[in-house]
Amino acid sequence: MTGPDWAWVSASATGTSHLRVHRGCDDAGACLFVRGKNESALLAVCSDGAGSAPRSSIGSRIIVRSFCRSVRCYLEEGGTLGGLSREIASDWLDDMRGRIEITSRAAELAPRDFAATLVGCIIGNGAAKVLHVGDGAAVYRRTDSEEWIVGSWPSHGEYASTTYFVTDDPEPSFQLNDIEGSVSELAVFTDGIEHLVLNFSTRSAFSPFFNQMFSGFRSGVTGKNRKLSRHLCNYLNSPSVCDRTDDDKTLLLARRFRNVAPQEHI
Repeated sequence: MTGPDWAWVSASATGTSHLRVHRGCDDAGACLFVRGKNESALLAVCSDGAGSAPRSSIGSRIIVRSFCRSVRCYLEEGGTLGGLSREIASDWLDDMRGRIEITSRAAELAPRDFAATLVGCIIGNGAAKVLHVGDGAAVYRRTDSEEWIVGSWPSHGEYASTTYFVTDDPEPSFQLNDIEGSVSELAVFTDGIEHLVLNFSTRSAFSPFFNQMFSGFRSGVTGKNRKLSRHLCNYLNSPSVCDRTDDDKTLLLARRFRNVAPQEHI
């Protein structure tokens, strides 16, 4: 992989339950392509701030930025997906926690006041990894298949409507899942749309949703498609979605293209 051969869209929308109490969106997300020394990859990550944590919107942004920074440094210094271990992933989580602790001390608050989840995907040429803390999920389709597969299932806590956070003590419970083969399409999202796009009885992806979402992609230049991202934001704010979920919502969609012209991307 010599260049960015991905196109992506991303959007976040404030949940109606937040709007009613004049609270903003606690989600954060990012998508970027990293050229590594030995291996290049697409990064797609989102984080959902805990509704009970007063500074969770800051926590989610710290987690997203820290994940992107750690993965970029790892790849640029010669790291590979095959060499990405749980020990390395744990170090990345420690970095996130350290940055949150510094921020919380400056605000005279506790790290739990910045509690947020993490769904971080690293998609290489023939393999991928998903680092996951808490709810939300990643769904993908391989180049040689029409089947949508859940790459990392949401982790819910012991009680209803609970989950795990990066700030959990003494350390967060996390998954590091492997995806074998070449991923052609990827969706990463927070728990605000889980019940719209996942079948919890069969632990599977709701294929019609993802087929429809990716129908708008057209072959062309790579990088972020801002026009489609605006359309995606409008969709997440539409009554058809908000009537079914009142939570914050973040959705990132990425498709791999071959032999297309690269463009500047964010």
